[in-house]
Amino acid sequence: MSILVCGALAYDTLFSFHGRFDSQILPDQLHKISTTFLAPTMRREFGGMAGNIAYSLCLLGETPIVMGVVGEDFEPYRQHLKRAGVDDRFIRLIRKQYTSQCFGIADKDGNQLMAFHPGAMDFAIENHVSDIPDPIELAILSPGGYSAFLQHSKELAAAGIPFIFDPGQELPLLSRDEIHEIVELASYVAINDYESELMRERAGLSVEDLRKKVEALIVTRGSKGAEIYVGDTVHLIPRVQMPIKPVDPMGCGDAFRAGLLYGISRGLDWKITGRLANVIGAIKVTTPGCQNHFFDWESLKDLYQQAYGEPWPL
Repeated sequence: MSILVCGALAYDTLFSFHGRFDSQILPDQLHKISTTFLAPTMRREFGGMAGNIAYSLCLLGETPIVMGVVGEDFEPYRQHLKRAGVDDRFIRLIRKQYTSQCFGIADKDGNQLMAFHPGAMDFAIENHVSDIPDPIELAILSPGGYSAFLQHSKELAAAGIPFIFDPGQELPLLSRDEIHEIVELASYVAINDYESELMRERAGLSVEDLRKKVEALIVTRGSKGAEIYVGDTVHLIPRVQMPIKPVDPMGCGDAFRAGLLYGISRGLDWKITGRLANVIGAIKVTTPGCQNHFFDWESLKDLYQQAYGEPWPL
């Protein structure tokens, strides 16, 4: 049985401006802004939520199936995923398109300006869950195009595949009715604290409402750890204090979700699943980029015991 990861695959090109944006942007001239930021440092990373989640699943020993769409520039990324252990058979190539691209520049205060080109992601509805002949035990529906998001939620439910609804940056695009519909179809919902407030505002669904509609609701709280709501029980998962200074939080939530998928697919206790997910997310934070971190089971068990004062129970 396999784990299916639906969502975006993207290149992230990130620049660093060593000054402050407000030194070059005049507030009273925003209507005709034209400026250039000198960016001495640049790095290009493999990204997109589907790729990020699948990468950490591979480190856990899984061979996840990724369903997404890419452009003609994807080959280096494909080879990276194959080396990691991803099943890439259902990553569809769209001719005459670029793979989704995110361009960002940050100043020395951490302010960011971002541009996103969807590219091939606009064709994500060409993928169908029914195209996959393998038996799927669990899936995650992460952002990968508005129309495809709606389509794949219905296809997963029709196929009887339990899935995690992980709305991420797709959430503001969904209407109240669409959010309610996907929640009703999903087995699990995974959101961060900001998304939980946005869910309440846009769809009228509080944490208390959501926990009654799914088997489990997972809410990540950044430095405050995470909460997992299962029935009338709330599992509080404390943060992991890493011996290494945090470097880059981007992709931390995706690494966390890989731990969730592993624990759910293995039928692990929710407390253990949440702790495992937290440890993987903490490892990711110590490395720049979303797919450059590494761990094996021995290092994972050691960190689990350091973080929670208990040996890995399995």
